[in-house]
Amino acid sequence: MKIEIWSDVMCPFCYIGKNNFEEALNKLPFKDEVQVEWKSFQLDPSLDPKQTQNTIEYFREKKGFPEAQATQMISQVAQMGKGAGIDFNFEKALITNTFSAHKLLHLAKKYNKSNEMEEALFIAHFIDGKNVGDTEVLVSLAESLDLDKEEARQAVTTDQWDNEVNQDILEARNNGVSGVPFFVLNGKYAVSGAQPVEAFEEALQQTYKETVSPFKDISGSSGASCDADGCSI
Repeated sequence: MKIEIWSDVMCPFCYIGKNNFEEALNKLPFKDEVQVEWKSFQLDPSLDPKQTQNTIEYFREKKGFPEAQATQMISQVAQMGKGAGIDFNFEKALITNTFSAHKLLHLAKKYNKSNEMEEALFIAHFIDGKNVGDTEVLVSLAESLDLDKEEARQAVTTDQWDNEVNQDILEARNNGVSGVPFFVLNGKYAVSGAQPVEAFEEALQQTYKETVSPFKDISGSSGASCDADGCSI
């Protein structure tokens, strides 16, 4: 069963959603049959990749929120994060353009390490206060996952992976996705937002039942039939 997840590195609800989704998945007997694919999405592609802002500055200057309102919102998100096992460090988080981070994510996908890279990017941004638009930071994250240093540098400084990132963003737009996280379950159902663990668990079970699991016999009794060992009445 394939799960596609559209996400942006600087979206706190994407990190919360990831943790809740993974907790739900780990409870299910078919977890090893699930393939997760991370997809790129940019909440604010207008940001200058050479500049950073702290979270309060960003909400005040880019979104027009009064500082008190921005502070209250951040506090509420931090509380939600604790419920998902995340200690957000919004005081240190640096808001910047995430396009290069998404390019690195696609490189990691090439080596089946996109989930590990997504986690590493979230930690770098939300916990460690690192600039995830900075080339050296991204190369260091790649090295931490045993990816080749020079290949990572080329991935984030050239247009090698631009088409893949843009294709993800276009696919989201064509499917009406305007916010993240956004989960597509085996091409049949969608789950929007950082849902509770129980909601993810229910959605995964329903999707598996309807698209993967064998047919359910609703006849109520065993009728006459034949199998490889012969026929019975």
